[in-house]
Amino acid sequence: MSDEQVQPDFDVSVPDIPLPQETTATGEIADEFDAAFRLAFIGAGQGGGRLASTFYRLGYRRVMALNTASQDLATLPIPETNKMQIGEGGAGKNPKVAQAIMAERQGDVLDFMRRTFGTGLDRIMVTVGAGGGTGAGTVNGLVHTARELLQMTKAPSDKVGVIVALPKYSESNKVMANAYAVLSNLSTLVAQRLVSPLIVLDNERIHGLYPSLSVDSFWDTSNLSICSLFHLFNTIASKHSHYTSFDKNDLLHVLDSGLIVFGATPLSKWDDPTDISMAIRNNLSKNILSGGVTLSSGTVAGAVVIGSQAILSKLNMSHLEHGFDQLGRMLRPNSTVHRGIYRGDKDNIVVYTVIGGLERPAEKLADLRRMGNVSVEPEPWS
Repeated sequence: MSDEQVQPDFDVSVPDIPLPQETTATGEIADEFDAAFRLAFIGAGQGGGRLASTFYRLGYRRVMALNTASQDLATLPIPETNKMQIGEGGAGKNPKVAQAIMAERQGDVLDFMRRTFGTGLDRIMVTVGAGGGTGAGTVNGLVHTARELLQMTKAPSDKVGVIVALPKYSESNKVMANAYAVLSNLSTLVAQRLVSPLIVLDNERIHGLYPSLSVDSFWDTSNLSICSLFHLFNTIASKHSHYTSFDKNDLLHVLDSGLIVFGATPLSKWDDPTDISMAIRNNLSKNILSGGVTLSSGTVAGAVVIGSQAILSKLNMSHLEHGFDQLGRMLRPNSTVHRGIYRGDKDNIVVYTVIGGLERPAEKLADLRRMGNVSVEPEPWS
């Protein structure tokens, strides 16, 4: 090299290599409505992905779906950037397969959650189907990863909620055994105060409430039944009422209470002082979305009445108070019933109910164990 040659100002000439884009945490992501809590949703497996995408349809934007099978992700109506595939070819209804993949990819999942959810979270909800492989095998790992993210972002609470969909009784023994293991495991996490709320969507119960649904509309109706009720309470808790408000702290009390169930009771008459109380007493146990739970074990409830202005202008307040009192009598002694009364845009009146602090769903667990031919308690999943 001659002295006249110019020395380059770099050490290595790097070829043009395609590089993946860097994934960094984004700023705060806004939902498409005002709500009491900024919630994020992780849908794992086919059933969990459907639940998460239902929340996306309702306007939630902190939504991601995770699966071991690309074909299940492909059908979800959420942005492709919100989908994460771990593993290849699915888990074949074997939770242990998905559990091992989740343990290996936990760091990647955490980074994906940070990018998808952004900042300003109040709580993360994990949604899974209990009978399959991916949702059942990843739920524990997702709960712990979500808690880690909440702690990293200094969220108000590190409690993680779970919505678990139980299979219909017509499915296989293997599916029932998986569902038993998942529900038993989640009940333990509730007792350890790691999971709250735990919301059980019982597809056998949904089938009984809506017996004439076609195959095409069943899953959509099932998912909307729970997602829309949860959404209703989250939005109502941010609204003012001309009468009585069900506020953010009321909802927080319910969300922190462990196992919760939702129900809705339409009122056809309200002239007699006992009309509302009888409707609540007789219809609530029939209309909740989860079977095999003991409502009398509940310690907290939210009861929100939404009626047209024409109806509310005629409704005797003492009749309504009697109905609220009747709900309290259905729960444990000294329970709390948070109340709300709102004017709605439909020409009817409905009592929407959420009951929390419920005991372990022993009856439902016994049914799943029997139908799954479970003779030995499964080991806890990590």
